[in-house]
Amino acid sequence: MLEFSRMRYHIWTEGCQMNEADSAKLAAGLAKLGWEPVKKPQDADLAVVNTCVIRQKAEDRAASFMGHLKKIRETQNPDLKIAVMGCMVGPKTDKLRSRFPYVDVWAQPQNFEVVLRHIVPDSDLGGEFWPDTFPEPKGPTTFVPIIHGCNKFCTFCIVPYRRGREKSRTIDDIAREVQSVCAAGVREVTLLGQTVEAYGKDLPTNGQGRKPDLADLFEAIHETPGLDRIRFLTSYPRDMTERIIRSVAHFPKVCEHFNIPLQAGDNETLGRMRRGYTIEEYLEWVYRIRELVPDSSMSTDVIVGFCGETEAQFQHTIDVLSEVRFDKVHVAAYSTRPGTIAWRRMEDDVPQDEKMRRLHAIEEIQERIATEINATFDGTVQQVLVEGAKTNADDEIVYTGRNRANKLVHFQANASPIGRAEDAAPEIGHLVDVQISKTTPWSLQGEAYSPVPA
Repeated sequence: MLEFSRMRYHIWTEGCQMNEADSAKLAAGLAKLGWEPVKKPQDADLAVVNTCVIRQKAEDRAASFMGHLKKIRETQNPDLKIAVMGCMVGPKTDKLRSRFPYVDVWAQPQNFEVVLRHIVPDSDLGGEFWPDTFPEPKGPTTFVPIIHGCNKFCTFCIVPYRRGREKSRTIDDIAREVQSVCAAGVREVTLLGQTVEAYGKDLPTNGQGRKPDLADLFEAIHETPGLDRIRFLTSYPRDMTERIIRSVAHFPKVCEHFNIPLQAGDNETLGRMRRGYTIEEYLEWVYRIRELVPDSSMSTDVIVGFCGETEAQFQHTIDVLSEVRFDKVHVAAYSTRPGTIAWRRMEDDVPQDEKMRRLHAIEEIQERIATEINATFDGTVQQVLVEGAKTNADDEIVYTGRNRANKLVHFQANASPIGRAEDAAPEIGHLVDVQISKTTPWSLQGEAYSPVPA
């Protein structure tokens, strides 16, 4: 291993879980070279900005932070190296170099080598450097990318242009990473992909004469020592198969939660978005999931105010949300992203105030639905993976985690009525039974469950 003692780095991350995983991977590479993380960029030798361009606000925040780094270099740390990676960086960086001339290196998503080559240009990282470099987890949960890129080319989305086409990791590579993070204390992994069920379509056929899929991956990692839970996201209707859905029901460690972006509830709008499915097809998969995995929870993404969306078409989205009754809806107002098909060929013709009205309308409807769904958990006992703890205003320790349905749970330790040792204060990473006594649209609340034996 190459040694660079006392060299320090700071990574600032914006955007999705895939970006978080990318930052963790780069941090693992830097750690392998002997670098140490610091909390403040002014204390670093290298500052990395991992960017997102899904929405303009994300890009603006990244640009602002780059300006902050420029000031740090000018006033506090003249030797600071600045690297920018992530979805802001495309195949051509001429415009970026002109706009941010003080940035030392630009790296497209997953192109970690470019960053390291800049700070250790004469080193030989070796062919097995990255395959054998796994992130160091910071808690009991972590994200594990299984497929990079996207082949869908939705008209509103920049991801395929920045992250490239779908490329799956091998099952062996993923399994080794899961083993590594679980050995370091992880108890729950989330398998990541822009369209996670597309996993394996680009891989060679296996010994059974077919390409491996997400179900095969579930089976391969299920018995990993220390692993309690497996999650996966993000789903795409056209990539779903009954085999994958049945595997969610079959493997006990796979959580019964599906994140399936809807984006719009109107077929004409979906056509303009080039989503590749109709509402009828989408609903067919939703109800097939609920038939095969009865206790499953579902979340979705919705875009309001997309190019040409009429009031009637927006109402179709409302109708679908009211029919399906998702556990959670992530809603965003459409914003034009330079480089996308919509930016080149369509008019952003829905006024901003109308976009916000529609966004708030969905938020109100979803708050009511989530209130009703979560109320059904009142009085139940939920298994919660403890992810954190903090002291509230009354100087009481409140623990936080999620149940299998991916619902946020806040709870307090309950003094055992019989003084059993196993009813001591919960520990981070442990699975705890929690009796729910209060619900809101956003979370469940309760106490650690300590039943008195009959």
